[in-house]
Amino acid sequence: KNDVLINDDNPTTAFETMASAPALLANAARRSMAQVMRSSSRPAIAATHSKMTFGSARLMSTYYTPAHEYCKVEGNVATVGITDFAQAALGDIVFVDLPEPGDEFDAKDSFGSVESVKAASDVYAPVGGKVLEANEALTDEPGLVNSSAEEDAWFVKLEVADEGELGELMDEAQYKEHCEKEAH
Repeated sequence: KNDVLINDDNPTTAFETMASAPALLANAARRSMAQVMRSSSRPAIAATHSKMTFGSARLMSTYYTPAHEYCKVEGNVATVGITDFAQAALGDIVFVDLPEPGDEFDAKDSFGSVESVKAASDVYAPVGGKVLEANEALTDEPGLVNSSAEEDAWFVKLEVADEGELGELMDEAQYKEHCEKEAH
């Protein structure tokens, strides 16, 4: 028979126990977070977690343009570069031209360029904003774009001027579909 007794006062079937497991885990996670936030022995952790917004699922989100730039957004800072798809199409990268911190760009403005043994290509701002930082490592080692396009070889960090522009970009699934169409 399928019955499992949790205690004598509350007989529960194995199915009911499994069905309630996600709810139990969610409740435990909420209790744990509440304990961390109330903890006076860890003020730094409590302060950090009290600023978290549970209504927003975006801790860090990645967006893409049809021209193969990515935009990893955390808070109001977008880390921008070219995608792995773009670097593969370009071939061996030999030069990267980057803007200066403080420069401002509108969405879709060219902010730099990439040169490879095959071609040269402009790089466009996925969103408008002010350049906070440029990845100077690419000046000395442009080939980093080939080995780590979407991680270490970011081009610039932008302070996002209008978060609404993110809605015009593709998410990962849309970008993957875009690349598949473009490859055929």
